[in-house]
Amino acid sequence: MSDELIRRTPWPESSSRAVVTPLQPSVVYASDSPDALDDQYEGRAKGFTYAREGHPNAEVLARKIDALEGAEGGLIVGSGMAAVTATMLGLLKAGDHVLGGDQLYGRSLRMMREELPRFGVETSLADPTDGAAMAAAVRPNTKLVLVELVSNPTLRVADIEAIATLCKEKGLLLVVDNTFTTPRSYQPFEHGADVVIHSVTKLLAGHSDVTLGYVAAADPAHREAIYVTAVTTGLTPSPFDCWLAERGLYSFNLRYDRAEENAAALADHIAALPGVTRVLYPTRPDHPDHNRAAHLLGARGGNMVSFEVEGGRGAANRLTQAAENIAFAPTLGDIGTTLSHPASSSHRGLTPEARAAIGISEGFFRVSVGCEDIGLLKAEFEAAIRAARG
Repeated sequence: MSDELIRRTPWPESSSRAVVTPLQPSVVYASDSPDALDDQYEGRAKGFTYAREGHPNAEVLARKIDALEGAEGGLIVGSGMAAVTATMLGLLKAGDHVLGGDQLYGRSLRMMREELPRFGVETSLADPTDGAAMAAAVRPNTKLVLVELVSNPTLRVADIEAIATLCKEKGLLLVVDNTFTTPRSYQPFEHGADVVIHSVTKLLAGHSDVTLGYVAAADPAHREAIYVTAVTTGLTPSPFDCWLAERGLYSFNLRYDRAEENAAALADHIAALPGVTRVLYPTRPDHPDHNRAAHLLGARGGNMVSFEVEGGRGAANRLTQAAENIAFAPTLGDIGTTLSHPASSSHRGLTPEARAAIGISEGFFRVSVGCEDIGLLKAEFEAAIRAARG
């Protein structure tokens, strides 16, 4: 009788089906025979073998994001940076050059400056808001261009049309990190992108309880190269995280629209407060790329607001301590509002001079606006900024 305990019990048969996607944490999947396994590996039959090579919950999530992005064959990996890594290692080789926007996410910048050169890949950065500057930075061995449409954390808007034209003319791969804008605001494949990346951890999942990434390529050969790299290097996503992220996606449109509405109102409110030296939000007329944002995104400004206060690090400390009900955390996209200080978190790896060059001071903050009551948010930020003034 005890031997029966270690035998797997077949899943109960049912004439009805689950409404909620089942969670399947199995690492391995049994096949009927070696021939059946050959059929799976050689594409004659659909099936799963080992979770590092793919599993049902990752596939369900990938197909949903594919539908949002107008893509096919997207891949879920363990984090947003895993998506960047799989793309770079899958599509580049020693001797290639990759050109990046100079206002990428901090870890993407670190990969460009420190990690890729160790593998013999040349890298350089240029201003993505200036198509001519990007064109001037292209080298004979340039293979790939990496940009964010709306940059993290300064919310500058890339000259994506000029960059896409440049890439097409030069035969370069255009990789767009669409985490900030999301497919709710912009679909890069419709505008010349070859690869689209997401940190699913952020707005798509939306509850700060998963760590996942997504990458999709338009060309099946690029798709395969990225997949093989991800599988070989073990960038495997957790089935449970995929299950949670799928659940988060069902409310994505509602969350995004509410957070975006709040962000626009909060940006205007903060801009009028004493001690605030600047506010960055794409739909505001004083945004440096306002016209381009209106052209590319229409009325969609997103849920991110950045602002700067007088007083440097001391004021920054006072502000975060006074904002007791707003999580001071290096993340974005949660259903609740979070506050980030790039100089001490995402961009701490840059020198003060390098941060200053892209507009990040000790008094600079990035807000991921959530779905709270806007009156509450206005009052909390007003009190925190008043405290920053001492």
